[in-house]
Amino acid sequence: MKGILGRKIGMTQVFAKNGKLTPVTVIEVEPNVVTQIKTKDKEGYEAIQLAFAEKREKLVNAPLKGHFKKAKTTPKRFLKEIKGVDITAYNVGDQVKADVFEVGEMVDVTGVSKGKGFQGVIKRHNFSRGPETHGSHHHRRPGSLGTMRAKRVFKGKKLPGQMGGAVVTMQNLQVIAIDLENNVILVKGNVPGPKKTCVLIKTAVKQPNVTKDVDELITYIETIEETNVENNEVVETTEEVVEETATKETVEAVEAEVTEAVAEEKVEEPKEEAATTEEETKEVK
Repeated sequence: MKGILGRKIGMTQVFAKNGKLTPVTVIEVEPNVVTQIKTKDKEGYEAIQLAFAEKREKLVNAPLKGHFKKAKTTPKRFLKEIKGVDITAYNVGDQVKADVFEVGEMVDVTGVSKGKGFQGVIKRHNFSRGPETHGSHHHRRPGSLGTMRAKRVFKGKKLPGQMGGAVVTMQNLQVIAIDLENNVILVKGNVPGPKKTCVLIKTAVKQPNVTKDVDELITYIETIEETNVENNEVVETTEEVVEETATKETVEAVEAEVTEAVAEEKVEEPKEEAATTEEETKEVK
């Protein structure tokens, strides 16, 4: 078992070279810090505690400041425990990065779903509507609640109530791509929770050691093809974009070139008019 904390950025889609389109969720996974290692002797179970997302020191109380000081890290916003981990492979203060997972690996993603407030049975439990005509007053109501003998509502009856805002785990999602430079993981499918919320990515419980093949994705790096005349070979070179900073000298030089060009145009205009008038007089004669 292994895992990492991240922040849901949103959804997008990627294209493979065979033309296949895959909807993915972009999860930002900054390096997590191991702030505590729990053992059976002390806590009664084995787990590691991960910290994620920077937090201002002003907003952290004294006990947490000491907790982060032991791990030699700055205050973090989110703390989560992951059980079933080989604790011997971790030390307090270690960093867990996006490369903890591999492309094609199956994972479970846990987050808090979007809160939708108090909702009826049609939206909350997908009940069917009642009759719309012939004087029926049963349109969006829950219907019969119990039996005549029991004269009570049984536990587990689906009724109106709070919808969303609960911890939800999406299982057996595939890792499509990993970007170590930008600390991003692309996961196939949707992930619970709104944007910019914390999610936990763990090894899939039902498919712990399964890695499926992933189609090669299209990269959008612009290339320039150069041909070698002698060997008739095509060489691809990446295009480099050079940014120039504007200074006073460069601005003055550009302004001078523009004024010179405008002055030359004004001088050349009357010559062209004079030439046209001479041609017209010759034609009249």
